[in-house]
Amino acid sequence: MKKDAAWAWVPTLYFAEGLPYIAVMTLSLVMYKRMGISNTEVALYTGWLNLPWVIKPLWSPFIDLMRTKRWWIVAMQVLVGAGLAGIAFLIPADRFFQSTLAVFWLMAFASATHDIAADGFYMLGLSPHRQALFVGIRSTFYRIATIAGQGLLIMFAGYLEKSGRGIPYAWSMTFLVMAGLFLALFVYHAFVLPRPDSDHPAANVSARGLLHEFLLTFRSFFQKEGIGVALLFMLLYRFPEAQLAKMSIPFLLDPVSEGGLGMTTEQIGFTQGTVGIIGLTIGGILGGIAVSRHGLKRWLWLMVWAISLPDLVYVYLSYFPETSLLWVNVCIFVEQFGYGFGFTAYMMYLIYFSRGAHSTAHYAFCTAFMALGMMLPGMAAGWLQEQLGYRMFFIWIMVCCAVTFAVTALLKIDPEFGRK
Repeated sequence: MKKDAAWAWVPTLYFAEGLPYIAVMTLSLVMYKRMGISNTEVALYTGWLNLPWVIKPLWSPFIDLMRTKRWWIVAMQVLVGAGLAGIAFLIPADRFFQSTLAVFWLMAFASATHDIAADGFYMLGLSPHRQALFVGIRSTFYRIATIAGQGLLIMFAGYLEKSGRGIPYAWSMTFLVMAGLFLALFVYHAFVLPRPDSDHPAANVSARGLLHEFLLTFRSFFQKEGIGVALLFMLLYRFPEAQLAKMSIPFLLDPVSEGGLGMTTEQIGFTQGTVGIIGLTIGGILGGIAVSRHGLKRWLWLMVWAISLPDLVYVYLSYFPETSLLWVNVCIFVEQFGYGFGFTAYMMYLIYFSRGAHSTAHYAFCTAFMALGMMLPGMAAGWLQEQLGYRMFFIWIMVCCAVTFAVTALLKIDPEFGRK
C-alpha cells in the first residue's frame, strides 16, 4: 500500500465511527424531547442504548473468527445507514417512540460492532509508525463527526422545525440526510478501504478455544491488584456527569415556566454541539499535554476539581434563566472545558490499570465499566429531576461531586506514570 493511501480512508473511517454514536446517544435525546417525551422516559430508555458499548468486549473476540475486519466495517455501515433511514420513516408513524427505540437499539449494536472492526482494521492496515502518526488524525475526525452530528445536524433540524411543516417532518428529514450520508460512506469504503494481507479470519482457532482464552483473560482482570478500588473509580468518578449529561439538553430546551432556559433546537445545536465540543476538545488536549509533562499523579487532584467545580454553571443558570445566549454559551464552554480536562485523569487511569499481560483486553474491560458507570446513573436522572425540579437537581449534582473526590482519594498511582 502506498504510504499516503491512509489519508484516503483513516479520516472517513473515524468520521463514520463517531456519527452513529452521536445519533444514538445525543440526537435521540433531543428528538424525543422535542417530540414531547417526558424526562423520565427519555433518560431511562435512551440510557439503555449504552448497553451495547457496555457488553462490547463479550463479543469482540468472535469477530476475529468470522470474515475479515474489512467485511465487518462495510456490513455494519450498511446496517447503520438502513437503521437511520428506518428511523426517518418511523418518526411520523403511530407508536413512533417504541418503534424508533427498537431501531436505535439495533443500530447501537451495529455501531459498537463497527467500532471493534474499525479499531482492529486500523492496526492491520497501518504499520506501528503510521498508527502513531495517524492517532491524532483519527481523533480529530471523530471530533468532527461529533460537531457534525451534535451541532450541524441538530441546527439543521431546528431550521426545519421553523418551516411550518412540524417537528416530526424536521427530524425525519434530518435522519434521512444522515442515512444518505452514511450510505455514501459505505459505498466509498467498499472501494477505498485497503485489503491488508493480515486481515483474514483467525486460522486454527475454534470458538471453544477462543471462549476459553477469553474466560482466562476475564478472570485475570478481576485478579489484578487493587481491582476493588479500580472498579469503584471506573463506576463512580463520573457519577455526577452521568446524571448531568442526560438532563443538560432537556434543561436547555424546556421553557422557563418549567424551570428550563427555553432555547430553540438551533440554539442547542450551536451551544452544545459546537461551542461545547470545542471546549471539550481544548480541555482534553491541554489535559494530555499536562500529564505528559509532569505525570498523572501531579495533576490528578486539579483534574478532579476541573471536572466537578464547573458543574456550578447549571446551578447558576437554573436560578437565572433569563441569562443572555452569549453567557449561556460561555457557561457551557467552561463546563465542557473542565470536563475535557478532568476526563483526562480518568482515561489515563484506565491505561494505568490495564498495564501488564493482556493489556488490550483489560483496557476493553475498563471501557465497558466506563460505559456502565454512565449508563446506570443516567437512566435514573430523568425521574430524579422530575421529582426535584431543575434547581434542586443541579444542587444534587454538586453534592454528588463528593463521590468523585472520595473514589479518587482511594487511588495509588506511580508518580512517574504518564511523564515523558
